[in-house]
Amino acid sequence: MQAPRRKSPRTGLPDPSILTSQLASYFHKTTKIPLYITVLSIFFLAICIYGEDIAALAELSFWRIHQDLIYVRAVKHKPRPRLPLNGTQLHVHLPPDTCDLSAGRWVFDNVSYPLYYEEECRFLSLQVTCGRNGRKDEAFQQWRWQPNDCSLPRFEPLLLLKQLRNKRLMFVGDSLNRNQWGSLVCMVQSELRYAKKWEDGNRNIFYSKEYNASIEFYWAPFLVESNSDNPKIHSIPHRIINPDRIEGHAVYWKGVDYLIFNTYIWWMNTPNMKILRPNATDWSDHEEVIRIDVYRRVMGTWSDWIYKNVDPAKQMVFFMSISPLHINSNQWGDPNGIRCALETQPVLNYTEPLNVGSDPQMFDLVSNLTRSMSKVPVTFIDITRMSEYRKDAHTSVYTVRQGKVLTSKQQADPQTYADCIHWCLPGVPDVWNQILYSKILSKSAKS
Repeated sequence: MQAPRRKSPRTGLPDPSILTSQLASYFHKTTKIPLYITVLSIFFLAICIYGEDIAALAELSFWRIHQDLIYVRAVKHKPRPRLPLNGTQLHVHLPPDTCDLSAGRWVFDNVSYPLYYEEECRFLSLQVTCGRNGRKDEAFQQWRWQPNDCSLPRFEPLLLLKQLRNKRLMFVGDSLNRNQWGSLVCMVQSELRYAKKWEDGNRNIFYSKEYNASIEFYWAPFLVESNSDNPKIHSIPHRIINPDRIEGHAVYWKGVDYLIFNTYIWWMNTPNMKILRPNATDWSDHEEVIRIDVYRRVMGTWSDWIYKNVDPAKQMVFFMSISPLHINSNQWGDPNGIRCALETQPVLNYTEPLNVGSDPQMFDLVSNLTRSMSKVPVTFIDITRMSEYRKDAHTSVYTVRQGKVLTSKQQADPQTYADCIHWCLPGVPDVWNQILYSKILSKSAKS
């Protein structure tokens, strides 16, 4: 009895390697043509028939050798439901501009969330892979943000990738914006056959050849120039900024289609900031100024650059609000807690505003500034209130210190080692990106 012929899983046609072997054997037996000529002939025939498969394999092998950053889709979990296709178009219902997406509540939803799985996104850094680093509970991944007066649209990677075709999207700022960048990369990569990621100075770049599109992160924790701008070496005792100089960073932002800025966490170490004096020749010539005054000056430098360098007809600019910390468990009514460690649920009492120490002056300054920028519109995305409730979703002790995953001994000492600043992925930054996605689609629909 003849065995069934194996088929290619992607095309449904007979496997080219089996077909080539069988044809070679047949022609060698029935003709006088040398075997090596027969094999070569069949090989070129296979290329004509299965060219796409062979080209993909060749390119895949090249990327594995030269980049080692290839992604190949491998669904281990039940796929998430997709929006129905109408012809060849995906459609999504966008919230009205009048809806305040920042006001709402967290709803447990283990059907639609998480939007992706940690182990299926190989582009995540060890800093945010909490499951890989030892966290056992997963409920923190399964909360949906529900605005009071509307709903966020379901995230459809294909719609965003369509918007990004032949374009660049760049997050600019501190490690919280890098956190959000990593989230967005994972949210779209399920629709890509393969993509690559690399570092180039202050930039981390994720590139899709299929769409000729990049999703990038640029390290500039103060937006303006500082002595802490090295993305690898910035844990220095005295951080000093130059509040009037931005071009050293901003030269890399020119022409980017979607710019998403933030700056906050590095401002919170001291009430005063060290800044260069006018006409200073080196970083040692500095003075201390009240934090909010320096922040205002820096945001003025930033807004001036936006006015002079961004074309509102071709580019979109966004500013992310404060990503909160959860350091003091008394702030959410748990006097026996240890920072954010061991928290497994959000704060679900919405009767009173939750105060976890986010600086209202800095929030209001950016909110008011962006609202006033009519020449080049900037969309302020308020993620602060919603994130303040998520004491459960930080990386806590399931993260890295100096590039290494915390040891068991370190994890047992959350008072010292718990990171209550950054967020596990999948998690809260995915919701921030759903809002960003909604804003991009809304603004694109009107342009």
